[in-house]
Amino acid sequence: MPTDLPNGRTQPRFAGIATFMRMPRLADAPEPADWVVYGAPFDGGTTYHPGARFGPLAIRDASQYIKPASLELGVTISEAFSLADAGDSPVAPYSCEDNLEALTAFAQGLGTADSTHLLALGGDHSIALANIRVAWERARRPATGLACVIFDAHADTVDAVWDERYGHASYLRRAIEDGCIDPHRTLIIGVRGSLNTLEDLAYPRSKGIALAPMSGFIDDFASAERSVLEFRGRVADAPMYMSFDVDCVDPAFAPGTGTPVCGGFSSAEALGLVRRFAGAQLVGADVVEVCPARDHAGVTALLAAQVAFEFLCIDAAGRR
Repeated sequence: MPTDLPNGRTQPRFAGIATFMRMPRLADAPEPADWVVYGAPFDGGTTYHPGARFGPLAIRDASQYIKPASLELGVTISEAFSLADAGDSPVAPYSCEDNLEALTAFAQGLGTADSTHLLALGGDHSIALANIRVAWERARRPATGLACVIFDAHADTVDAVWDERYGHASYLRRAIEDGCIDPHRTLIIGVRGSLNTLEDLAYPRSKGIALAPMSGFIDDFASAERSVLEFRGRVADAPMYMSFDVDCVDPAFAPGTGTPVCGGFSSAEALGLVRRFAGAQLVGADVVEVCPARDHAGVTALLAAQVAFEFLCIDAAGRR
């Protein structure tokens, strides 16, 4: 059933409890929601600037001005399905592995396993593994794993950093090892910048992960975009997970992140590429790595809130 979201023309957006887009709290929802948003305030897996633990708060605050209708995709999410905000997951601040288990258990209990999709707000990228696990379970555990589209300046397939195997640089490798993600149907968009070693990309290439590096968009944006659309067509029939690390966007547009890399997308370019997946069989998603302490005027949190909204629009377009 549709969700009746407050109208900003009758109920001020600067008043009331700041749930995501002013969605009803899950505890107050009249029935199981089709999409549940929840926060994962954890940044113990960060390898540079900390602070993403405050990301869910900032994203929810910024989302108060996001409205339910999409001009670009021609959908209204509050009419397409029911929505709720489950609040924040419990976290284990001193252990990435313990935190993964806490997040997974919390996410498994949200909504109904046969119909509710989950949208996680990070937190650092390590939190994605929990949401991916649950999305895979709710998609009836496809043997080959989920198709996956990731917007990120980094591949995040390092085996371990400082002997930590569950940090934000390793979540994708662990998801592939778990069988939750199909590497042959995975695309990482926006990879760029310096590396510790040229061998850092050996793992994703050996597993068949498709890379759409930022250099391709800089050289010929239209051609690189066509490669994204070709991938989209190739996985059209597959259940898909989407992840958006705000560091895929240039720090001029998204300074509020702990691992900034120069030379990324503009906000408009990133949003346009996200919308290219309208109608995909989205079964779960996350938006991560917002670090409010490094943000300016909340522009990164606002972008993250917009991306989360676009993910919901992708599913709404498919249901239409």
